[in-house]
Amino acid sequence: MRRYLAICLRGACRTEWKASDELQRRVDVKTLFPIFVKLDGRQVLVVGAGRVGEPKIGGFLPTGARIRVVAHEASTAVREWARNGKLALEERGFALSDLDNAFLVVVATSSRDLNELIFQEAHARRILCNVVDVPEQCDFYYPAVVQRGDLQIAISTSGQSPSLAQRIRQQLERQFGPGYAQWVAELGETRRKVLASNLDPERKRSLLQSLASVEAFEAALAADLETNGRGAAV
Repeated sequence: MRRYLAICLRGACRTEWKASDELQRRVDVKTLFPIFVKLDGRQVLVVGAGRVGEPKIGGFLPTGARIRVVAHEASTAVREWARNGKLALEERGFALSDLDNAFLVVVATSSRDLNELIFQEAHARRILCNVVDVPEQCDFYYPAVVQRGDLQIAISTSGQSPSLAQRIRQQLERQFGPGYAQWVAELGETRRKVLASNLDPERKRSLLQSLASVEAFEAALAADLETNGRGAAV
């Protein structure tokens, strides 16, 4: 199963409005555009593979992206991923040619000058770039994510307060427990069967909505607990 990467693009939407009847002025309202991106088969470059870069690299592993990592030194985990063929690791300094054919780049080095150089070069080549923890050098931000199987809920404060995003993520993790992973998978299977049936469109729509209700989830969870409990007793 390939997972998508949730990103929020900077400056993707602009809106103009009138401040008053007497005074008209244009206000450039920049907001993030939330999307889930398919990276399967696309080349992703990560520069830096230490404490900061490692989790960024790990996040790409389930997406099917072709991951290329360039770093003077790599963490134990990154080297292990490379040995297992999950990514291509080159332990050396960055070269401008490393950006060739990259779809997006994540920069996680301790050098401000190098980070800025990569960001500017990526911009010149129209490659999406994220310099970790430097909002002004990011075309996209990493949201806080609640992951329950195929269910992904992404939270962003547009870089204003990552701490708030993490707190909201923790609240949502309690609200959407682990049981949602199996339920969403079952919903997908049931949905395909309903859509392939001979029911009329309105009946299909009504049935699918009822299957996705809170009551349906609670019933499925109760049935699963009963089954597991009976199996344990045996």
